[in-house]
Amino acid sequence: MEKYIYINDRPVLWEDETNILDLTRKAHIDIPTFCYHSDLSLYGACRLCMVEVEGRGLVTSCSTAPFEGMKIKTHTAQILKLRKTIVEMLLANHDQECPKCSRANDCKLRDVSNRLGIDKVRFRKTREPKPMDLGSECLVRDPNKCVLCGDCVRFCSEIQGIGAIDFAARGQNVNVAAAYGKSLAQVDCINCGQCAAVCPTGAIVVRSHIPQAWEAIHDPQKTVVAQVAPAVRVALGEMFGLPASDLTTGKMIAAMRMIGFDQVYDTAFAADLTVIEEANEFIARKANGEKLPIFTSCCPAWVKYAEQSYPKLLNNLSSCRSPQQIFGAIAKERLPKQLKVEQKDLVVVSIMPCTAKKYECKRPEFIHDGIADVDIALTTQELGRMIKEAGIDFDSLEPESMDLPMGFATGAGMIFGNSGGVSEAVLRYAADKFNIPVQENIVLQEVRGESGLREATLADGNLKMAVVHGLKNAQILCDKILAGEADYDIVEVMACPGGCTGGAGQPIVMNHSKRKARTTSLYHADKTMPMHRAQDNPFIGELYEALLEKPNSHKAHELLHTAFKHRKRIDDDELSFSGSGDEDRCKIRVCVGTSCYLRGSQDILAKTLQMVEEHAWGKHFDISATFCSEKCDKGPNVSIGDRVIHKATLDQVKDIISQEAEKRVK
Repeated sequence: MEKYIYINDRPVLWEDETNILDLTRKAHIDIPTFCYHSDLSLYGACRLCMVEVEGRGLVTSCSTAPFEGMKIKTHTAQILKLRKTIVEMLLANHDQECPKCSRANDCKLRDVSNRLGIDKVRFRKTREPKPMDLGSECLVRDPNKCVLCGDCVRFCSEIQGIGAIDFAARGQNVNVAAAYGKSLAQVDCINCGQCAAVCPTGAIVVRSHIPQAWEAIHDPQKTVVAQVAPAVRVALGEMFGLPASDLTTGKMIAAMRMIGFDQVYDTAFAADLTVIEEANEFIARKANGEKLPIFTSCCPAWVKYAEQSYPKLLNNLSSCRSPQQIFGAIAKERLPKQLKVEQKDLVVVSIMPCTAKKYECKRPEFIHDGIADVDIALTTQELGRMIKEAGIDFDSLEPESMDLPMGFATGAGMIFGNSGGVSEAVLRYAADKFNIPVQENIVLQEVRGESGLREATLADGNLKMAVVHGLKNAQILCDKILAGEADYDIVEVMACPGGCTGGAGQPIVMNHSKRKARTTSLYHADKTMPMHRAQDNPFIGELYEALLEKPNSHKAHELLHTAFKHRKRIDDDELSFSGSGDEDRCKIRVCVGTSCYLRGSQDILAKTLQMVEEHAWGKHFDISATFCSEKCDKGPNVSIGDRVIHKATLDQVKDIISQEAEKRVK
């Protein structure tokens, strides 16, 4: 039986909607909100989405469930006045230098303010300006633009399972901050940038490297070449009012040449190379009975997460570099001779859907004798801004093609941008070796889909795979693998929802349908390619003959592979709880890294501070929290003076401090 809700006296069919907000959107009424996100938990903090329900008064539409016959008013005089007041209060403490903000064109605060007709702010500023966080290579955080919606906090915790940022302080001093007030570069942020993608204002934005790109392009001594990732071409058109489609690829290439790039290549070419290297690495591991599963290593956010949180699984990661870095290594090896330039004068710019690529290209293992394999990483958004800066009418451009040979790719490299695409590309390569039946157009539906964790069993049960996107899902899977509760041969991990098509460097979208359109467009691009398997790319074959010899050869390992290492989650030595004082004070260091924390080090630290304060021993002891003692299996780890205590207990620590105090207190 059909059920109806009445919104502004008009009946609306109530089907599976769980809150009033979804029903109003179904009725073509866009109620403003800052803190509501369909992928996140309900928060109800901004209060902008208040509506009036007959018999109940004002309620938040995002967190109120409908009932049959409910009568709702969405824009009474009281509601409009309330919304204006809320937005004015936000604007009072907001940095209003909008023309300089990179989010000026898609700022939700600016949009809501305009919609509500706010032309003045009646309230005074009550907060002191806070310094910006400029430490990250990938992101810029400006607390003066934060509206405390909590979207970034919840996404980092609920979808990525990291919690690199959270609310700090209380009352009017509450703010969003990284752990211990540090920069994002110093904590366990994995640079995925999804906090910037969900931020409704410019409080967290992608760090721009456009100035460096223009500087290189305008330098007559430099030859600037670009590589473009698959996911970029299906989303760039959105910045010019066009739908997600691979049909804008030719226009994109033409625009890049007009900007001043000397050559435009395809990262999908390097993805084809990645498929061959990674597939052969897997086949060798399986044949030799080596440690499985093999995890993909294309996503730099996932790699950093594994290095920080799963050091026991680092040997399971494929040693292959990401396609971005593989392209950079090949380009710096071959292009100087082909283009007749010095290697130091060749600038490789990558156009990526991903913010973590900015961090990846600066990793020291990808820089040799001061020359980086990839010099500058730009996002899809940044390329769009450069096209606009140059005054190019994107929609009217005639399409052009990429430069050869590294502009030629197969469909296997193209689908790398989708979650499941890497797995499918590897399976296409290995289909003959594992006797996997494939359709005529080599589509493997087993690894396609939208769910955060997908599993497939192929080759008569001899090949088990898992595909994961969103690091919270990866965490659950990794824990099961380490506990022996899950068994796979190959695991593909991508940090961003939907894979690279949903990367934080893409044009910002607020609904699933647009992101899904990008995914569909990449699969369509694969269908239109003349070849669908990496091994069929003739230029890849030529590259092996001329330079790499064979897959996984010594030269291939030198250029295309890397190694991973355990990284501290907090990139700092210690956090001091003692003021300045005598340098001769006894130093007490308590490790509060994850392993030690779980073993009770936080309690030891708190009780130690309490003990020293109660006895007024502050001038004799210098107490700090450290973040990694590199003895994770022996925690809690505590050092007192020259003594290091593994598996420390509170009683042990108190006894040693008391003994030390007796020597120092006169």
